Amino acid sequence: MSQVFDEATHRNLLARIPDCTGHEVGYWLRVVDEGPALSRFEEKIGWLRGEHQLARGHAKAIVVEHDRRRGRAARRY
Repeated sequence: MSQVFDEATHRNLLARIPDCTGHEVGYWLRVVDEGPALSRFEEKIGWLRGEHQLARGHAKAIVVEHDRRRGRAARRY
C-alpha cells in the first residue's frame, strides 16, 4: 500500500530524521546523490531501506525532498 503524505507529515518526518538516523537531512540528500543512478522513485526508496536500514517513511521523505530540491517535476507521492 502506498503512503501519501500531506505537507505537515512530510515536514514532521524530515524533522525527526536526525534523531532517528543520527544524520542530518543534508547528509541523506548527498547519499542519494552519490548512490546508484536509480531513476524510479520506488527503487530509490528500496535502496535506502536495504542499504541503510531506513524506515520506509523516512526513506520516502528523503527521496521526496531530494526530488523537490533538485527541481524535478512535482508528482503525487
